[in-house]
Amino acid sequence: MADEIRLLISSDNHVGYNENDPIRGNDSWQTFNEIMGYAKTRDVDGILLGGDLFHSNEPSRVSMYRVLTALRETCLGDKPCELEFLGDPATALTGEIKKLNYEDENVNVAIPVFTIAGNHDDSTGADPSTVARSAVDVLASTRLVNHFGFVSKDDTFVVHPILLRKGDTFLALYGLSNVREERMHRCFRDGKVKFMRPHCPGVSDDSWFNILVLHQNRSSHSSTDYIPQSALPPFVDLVLWGHEHECLIDPQYVVEKELNIIQPGSSVATSLCQAEAVPKYTAIISIRRKRMDIEKIRLKTVRPFVFRTVELKQKLQLQSTVDMRSQAEKYLTDEVNSMIAQAKNEWVQAQKEGTDGTIDIDTENCPLPLIRLRVDHKDCKIGNAVRFSNTFAGKVANPKNVLSPFVPRKT
Repeated sequence: MADEIRLLISSDNHVGYNENDPIRGNDSWQTFNEIMGYAKTRDVDGILLGGDLFHSNEPSRVSMYRVLTALRETCLGDKPCELEFLGDPATALTGEIKKLNYEDENVNVAIPVFTIAGNHDDSTGADPSTVARSAVDVLASTRLVNHFGFVSKDDTFVVHPILLRKGDTFLALYGLSNVREERMHRCFRDGKVKFMRPHCPGVSDDSWFNILVLHQNRSSHSSTDYIPQSALPPFVDLVLWGHEHECLIDPQYVVEKELNIIQPGSSVATSLCQAEAVPKYTAIISIRRKRMDIEKIRLKTVRPFVFRTVELKQKLQLQSTVDMRSQAEKYLTDEVNSMIAQAKNEWVQAQKEGTDGTIDIDTENCPLPLIRLRVDHKDCKIGNAVRFSNTFAGKVANPKNVLSPFVPRKT
């Protein structure tokens, strides 16, 4: 549509995570490649990434090659980009390159990528003219991405938007790359984060759809290590929240701020926790003037992951401790086998999601699943967790740490 801006959104791709693992080494880039593929097949105007494209600030040559290849195959082409740039590139972009890549006469960019830096791929937060380049800076130099959201070395952040237009739809992209949580919290608290509103002749403030992309803690672990929702600027319509790995792709409306938050989560599991075990999605947001719609897309290359927590004493209901260890091992073995079966069923459902459901899926093609069983073994005896986990070699993707025993803290 002439007035509709379609953006593919993703975050925390962590390309290169666990790349030397013989089973899981390809997981991160395969899913990133899947995500990029949707940009072409779903006819989007651009791609918006929320940081941590790479798992390391110094990615391996293999990881860099995989990302460069996916971006080149997705973003370059003869299709003209329909996004008109209205702002000042000198204030909106990070680093020495002060021109959007699709306006560069030396490259043919059909689908531009806009990305901030996360904590894994940041450029240290100092003056970009004096520091070693991050991996995102390298990508920007190839003209495959537009790097925005730079934060200054001092404690006053002035955030200038990238201003885009398509027909009668006006879009302002604000970005804040990752900085230390306590520092960012303090700057928001003290009013030292300033968002510059768009100023274009003939365009009212109310005409802009404003998106903020940031990469910080959303959940609080202490009183100052996160960004409270109350600190978000009141004029923003949508926050794309990176850094948190749980996929919460459905927009969450914040009543007091009258804005939506989308948390794409990570596209690859980087820890064996409950938040990583939920289904993973990418999405396309369609913006027409001040209205936004979202199309969720279930990621099909994600390795299946099942997480459970059990209280062993309650499950066994032992009358004596004589055969506790053998009973515990039998119960835990049965539990893990049921989790493996569940993982296969969930993988099949993921392959069918978005189809008419009639396609035949061969479970033999299911990748080895990630299985994590947290066991409260208070007042129970269990064997060696590593030895138990190793019995599932060839059945799971993490045969060294299937079992995670713990004893609850006293309250």
